[in-house]
Amino acid sequence: MPYFTTLCVYFLMILNPVMTNTITEDIEVLVFLPQNNSFLFSYARVAPAIRYAQQKMKADGNQYSGFHFNIHFENSDCVNDALFTLLDRSCGQKPDLILGPVCEYEAAAVVRLASHWKIPVISAGALATGFGNKKTEFSHLTRIAPSYVKMAETFTAMFEHFTWKSALLVYEDDKEERNCYFTLEGVYHLMADYTIKTYQFSEEDPLNVDDILQNIYDIEVMIMCMGADKIREIMLAAHRRQLTSGNYMFFNVELFNSSSYGNGSWKRGDKYDNDARQAYASLNTVTLLRTVKPEFENFLIEMTKSIEKAGLNDCKDCGNVNMFVEGFHDAMLLYAIALHEAMKSGYSKKNGTEITSRMWNRTFEGIAGQVSMDVNGDRNGDFSLMAMTNVEAGAYEVVANYFGVNGTFQLLPAFNIDHFTLKGRHKEYPEMPDKACGLGVSALTGVIVGAVLGTVMLIAFYFFSPS
Repeated sequence: MPYFTTLCVYFLMILNPVMTNTITEDIEVLVFLPQNNSFLFSYARVAPAIRYAQQKMKADGNQYSGFHFNIHFENSDCVNDALFTLLDRSCGQKPDLILGPVCEYEAAAVVRLASHWKIPVISAGALATGFGNKKTEFSHLTRIAPSYVKMAETFTAMFEHFTWKSALLVYEDDKEERNCYFTLEGVYHLMADYTIKTYQFSEEDPLNVDDILQNIYDIEVMIMCMGADKIREIMLAAHRRQLTSGNYMFFNVELFNSSSYGNGSWKRGDKYDNDARQAYASLNTVTLLRTVKPEFENFLIEMTKSIEKAGLNDCKDCGNVNMFVEGFHDAMLLYAIALHEAMKSGYSKKNGTEITSRMWNRTFEGIAGQVSMDVNGDRNGDFSLMAMTNVEAGAYEVVANYFGVNGTFQLLPAFNIDHFTLKGRHKEYPEMPDKACGLGVSALTGVIVGAVLGTVMLIAFYFFSPS
């Protein structure tokens, strides 16, 4: 009898991996994150989320627990660090998976080279319009955070719903990361059927509110992307000119769930607070929809502990889990799902094309809720529209949600139709302007970065052939 029991236990141990569909494999992961904590996607913020996903898959004992991720973190300077590191490391063994980079220009070079080598790349960045071209140079890129074009769908849905016809896009351009440029580039290109004007200013130049507001008189909607203090300056100026009485719609875009728009965002403790509160009654904010499931609370606690341990006490947004933190966590899950499926079907971990294709056009459970990937390997975005619902208190609420997976616009109980109804009459709209300047000359990363880094890439391809 003891012999029989021992034999049963032995066979259960042998058969268990098969019965649970567990596959054992070592995976080399190369992660590009900045050491500089001024970035919302710095190593100190994001690395704990990647490790959390790794440990959770191992501890759960599920079908992915046999994957052993050897994670190598490297610095990203949003210029060339990631590309040079990838080239150096690939002299020996190429990674099986690359996470990041986030910054557009740096990501463009890395994704091109990785796609040439057929290595899957998952990023919570690379959100610019140009990365949507997956047929050639960005063929192995999966974007785990909603792109700027996905955000722009929210505006097209609103323009259609409220029958608005014209917009002024005002953005601050830092000429480096260019987040606001790329953000409103998505709006510009998706709204080609509307009358669109653009106004760009450098972060180094004084803000000329008179010049900006001079451009508003023949349009209906102003969409802004810039720092919070400059948003406030423009809204105060618009209020002084009596432009916040309902004749125009004002929006700002806050994508990263980082800085705080909403309650108290108008307040600075100065003599202009009262006017700012009244001005912000006309300012609406588009931001990512927050869907939180119970598991997320534990994740938030662990991420907060990691931030505190890293000593980032001077970071006013560190109490929040932004989309980069969530995204890179979910990137690990998505890759594990796709790799498991591919290996069950007889493919190797080195078949990056097969694994990449299995990450696209699917839905899975992420840390904060359901994640939907479209057929082009881009995450469908769900966004919220916030508006001031209590002017006396200066309090904001979410009044509507846009669900990208089915293109629906949901009005919530706090929604007030009068708030979004334009008052007064506007001039007839002129013919669509020639879109050969401003945002029309797209800084699609495929064009600009190709010009800057073309020589580097040619040298790289000459010395490094696929292995």
